[in-house]
Parts: sequence; structure tokens; C-alpha cells
Amino acid sequence: MGGCRTFVLDGDNVRHSLCSNLCFSIDDRRENIRRIAESAKLMLEAGVIAMTAFISPFREDRDKARSLFPHGDFIEIYCAAPLEVCEGRDVKGLYARARAGEVKEFTGISSPYEPPLKPELVVDTGGQSLEDCVAQVMAALRGRGVVAV
Repeated sequence: MGGCRTFVLDGDNVRHSLCSNLCFSIDDRRENIRRIAESAKLMLEAGVIAMTAFISPFREDRDKARSLFPHGDFIEIYCAAPLEVCEGRDVKGLYARARAGEVKEFTGISSPYEPPLKPELVVDTGGQSLEDCVAQVMAALRGRGVVAV
């Protein structure tokens, strides 16, 4: 049996390339999500499963991203974790810099986060193990016929 062609777009590989000219302002965050969505759409058209891992703070931007894809091809997974858990996992020190006023308009500190209203899947990344979170995502993908095993 053949495997699935996949690619993960995340903050590191996108912020250092496609979106290297963007900062954390609201307009830049919106443009960041727009570029990511357009890139994922191109990958889907090429038969690649694009997985995106980003803080997308505004519902409107997530809705716009969803509208680019055929019905059912956009699966929103809300990785739910309390702010203190996110701060504790911050290896780059961005939350500390935001709290010190060095990074303006930082999501969860000086800029809002609007949780999804109807994501296809909610994963409690603040309370579950990584293995359990992955198993939950894989089960959802199998249930939708995206992956076979």
C-alpha cells in the first residue's frame, strides 16, 4: 500500500521564508494566515496533504482560509491549551518578550485570541500526552478517509 504525500507548514519554515517580511501586527498576522492558506491550497491541488501548525488568532481569517478549499477538504483542529501551558513550552522566549513589552500585539498577551466556534476536532494539548493527541488526530483523519491506516 502506498503512503500519503504530506507537508507540514509551521511557524519556523514559513516565518523564515514565505513570510520573512512579516511581524506580529494584526495586519501581518492576517497576511501570514492568507499566505499559508494559499500555499496549502496549491499543495492540495498537487495531491499533497498540507498540514498547517500556526496560531491563527482571528476567526475571520480562519473562515477565509476555509473558503479557499472544496467542502470537506479543510479540517480545523483546535489545539486547546491554557496560556500558562503555552508560555511554559515557549523555547524561543517570545511570551516573556511580549510580557516585557518587547513584542507588540502578541497573541494571548497584548492581542486577543478567538477560539474556533466549530472546529472539526478539539485536541486537549494542555492536558493530554503528545501520543494521545497524535492518536486523536490520526483517528479523525482515518474517519474522514484521509489516511488508511
